[in-house]
Amino acid sequence: MAAAGSASWQPQEEGLKEICGLLEQQISPSSSADKSQIWQQLQHYSQFPDFNNYLAFILARAEGKSVEIRQAAGLLLKNNLRTAYKMMSPAHQQYIKSELLPCLGAADKHIRSTVGTIISVVVQQGGILGWPELLQAFINCLDSNDLNHMEGAMDALSKICEDIPQVLDSDVPGLAERPINIFLPRLFQFFQSPHASLRKLSLGSVNQYIMLMPSALYASVDKYLHGLFGLANDPAAEVRKLVCAAFVQLIEVRPSVLEPHMKNVIEYMLQVNKDTDDEVALEACEFWSAYCDAQLPPEILREYLPRLIPILLSNMAYADDDESLAEAEEDESLPDRDQDLKPRFHTSRFHGSEDAEDDDDDSFNVWNLRKCSAAALDVLSNVFGDEILPTLMPIIQAKLAATGDEAWKDREAAVLALGAVGEGCINGLYPHLSEIVAFLIPLLDDKFPLIRSISCWTLSRFSKYIVQDSGHQKGYEQFDAALMGLLRRILDTNKRVQEAACSAFATLEEEAAEELAPRLEVILQHLMCAFGKYQRRNLRIVYDAIGTLADAVGGELNQPVYLEILMPPLIAKWHQVPNSDKDLFPLLECFTSIAQALGTGFTQFAQPVFQRCINIIQTQQLAKVDPVSAGVQYDKEFIVCSLDLLSGLTEGLGSGIESLVSQSNLRDLLLQCCMDDASDVRQSAFALLGDLARVCPVHLHPRLSEFLDIAAKQLNTPKLKETISVANNACWAIGELAIKVRKEISPIVMTVISCLVPILQHAEGLNKSLVENSAITLGRLAWVCPDLVSPHMEHFMQSWCIALSM
Repeated sequence: MAAAGSASWQPQEEGLKEICGLLEQQISPSSSADKSQIWQQLQHYSQFPDFNNYLAFILARAEGKSVEIRQAAGLLLKNNLRTAYKMMSPAHQQYIKSELLPCLGAADKHIRSTVGTIISVVVQQGGILGWPELLQAFINCLDSNDLNHMEGAMDALSKICEDIPQVLDSDVPGLAERPINIFLPRLFQFFQSPHASLRKLSLGSVNQYIMLMPSALYASVDKYLHGLFGLANDPAAEVRKLVCAAFVQLIEVRPSVLEPHMKNVIEYMLQVNKDTDDEVALEACEFWSAYCDAQLPPEILREYLPRLIPILLSNMAYADDDESLAEAEEDESLPDRDQDLKPRFHTSRFHGSEDAEDDDDDSFNVWNLRKCSAAALDVLSNVFGDEILPTLMPIIQAKLAATGDEAWKDREAAVLALGAVGEGCINGLYPHLSEIVAFLIPLLDDKFPLIRSISCWTLSRFSKYIVQDSGHQKGYEQFDAALMGLLRRILDTNKRVQEAACSAFATLEEEAAEELAPRLEVILQHLMCAFGKYQRRNLRIVYDAIGTLADAVGGELNQPVYLEILMPPLIAKWHQVPNSDKDLFPLLECFTSIAQALGTGFTQFAQPVFQRCINIIQTQQLAKVDPVSAGVQYDKEFIVCSLDLLSGLTEGLGSGIESLVSQSNLRDLLLQCCMDDASDVRQSAFALLGDLARVCPVHLHPRLSEFLDIAAKQLNTPKLKETISVANNACWAIGELAIKVRKEISPIVMTVISCLVPILQHAEGLNKSLVENSAITLGRLAWVCPDLVSPHMEHFMQSWCIALSM
């Protein structure tokens, strides 16, 4: 390759040919060449200092080559510059920049777009200051009246606005004003361009500044709003979508700007919420939730509800191209593909009053107009309550009454709407609850699978009230009918219905708790039958339903007749799933709930479960440093789930776990986990430390001082807010240890107190649970070491009392 020269750099014909040949092979779909070999060859070339110059030359000047090859060179150049730009020689940087600028007006749109992406990367790496010619080049192109040049500059500018908007809103030495002040008037001017591409790019660029709201935009906000209203009925759907997005963002971050024009904005949003383009309608639909979240006066929106609610309802019917329609045809016998398995997240164990709330788990989480409309209706029902019922219920009733197969989507949307307002309008619906439930239960057996699945969900939205009413005969009959109806659907042949039924049943279980006891046998029979026939994805939801059942009925589960139904299939699965398989996570979680529910009744299953958790933690800790000899790839979630199951065992077996702990190396493994760099591993480790302290502190004794030091360190960190759950569990564990080891805690008492007192004094910004645990632990330390703690009481007495009374 050529020696690194100055601005007069020229490529050598040979090198050019080789690189183009490689790029051609790389992008050719039919090429028999090994792609990884080509990639290695290109990586090898990257070591030559002027390789990126070749790529810039091919992108900018290889006129004889196909656009695809030139684009491939550009994309490779972009990726290289992202990592290597700052290390390049100034001469090479200059050469690449000088080749990029003339391409802003390239005849081919794809080349212009690639150049825009690279320019944004160069500005990210070298700043505006490092490229003084760029702003002038942009201005020349924008003012040129040549479409290619205007579009090329606008494309590059819009990427800078998207990736690094703050760069244009900062002072640049040598410039009289900030770049954004120079560009804004030109962007506003392009709102009126006859070319849709320029209207779209300019509006998209200005929208990027709503969050930052530079003074230049704030000063000309009327001009911006005027421009938005001017584009409101743009023939290009992409532009209308950006107008909606602007109004949604403005109402989220600067509602005061829209207040004088609110009626016009609402009128417009009602109109575009019915747009023929679904993406525009979806963007408009986001406005209603945003309006309610902005805590603007509800009266303005109130008068539009009779027009808005019918629009939301008509948008709640399935679109013909909704992927759920195809998925709904899937029979249970069809095995799940790997891509069907959504990533799952285990929540580490947390000791305290403020557990994270579970969101409704929507595993089919493609956001679309149907879901957004249902979410908007939900939010509106929470703001306006029963006021919306006179408008809503006649539409729901009319849709439910629609007969014939072709009207099934309307019937389905009506059931969805009923569920969406189930919380917000419960006061108005409550007197009719038995009619609503009586109406929903037959729909569980509808011939359309998506009506069966939505009826499960809607029923679950009313489960709290169904359970509340089960005290009298009629209410109990209804509760029983809902329970049996959902159990029937758990054994549906359709995967989508199985999933909805299992999730709905888990919600009902949480509400019903011990009310389920008389029905335990039939519930377990259904769940274990599902366990035997479900494919992998839905199996995870059955685990959840079994775990939730155990949490709900607790010790009631500890009867031979129930254990004979429940345990053999779970134990068979336990033996079947290897230690490196992620399908083990939900099984470990399920066993955690069962161990806690059965208490000492779990003793007969405890030894193999305990031993396997130890083995998994050991293997994973080895995999962290040496995956080859461990035979598995490291994944911290295996450690977290195993620690949590050990906590569940400890809680369930109580001092009965002592014999297992004494014959294992759990103490040393646990100490290692308490020092792990991952906060969720530490969080679960300190939870287990506290649990063990309660039942067998003697086995922690040999390394007590190390455990205490590490626990105290969790409270003394500048990043307390980021690792609040770790600090919470560590604080709780210190308190549990203190009660058991008494005076032996004295070496760390002062360290811990110096961390706890500031937490109590600045309680308002912190998690309630951490404040509670800090106060309790402080009290426990004072109780076991009064001589150390009492001299400092004046510093914390008031905030301690306040924390305990919260």
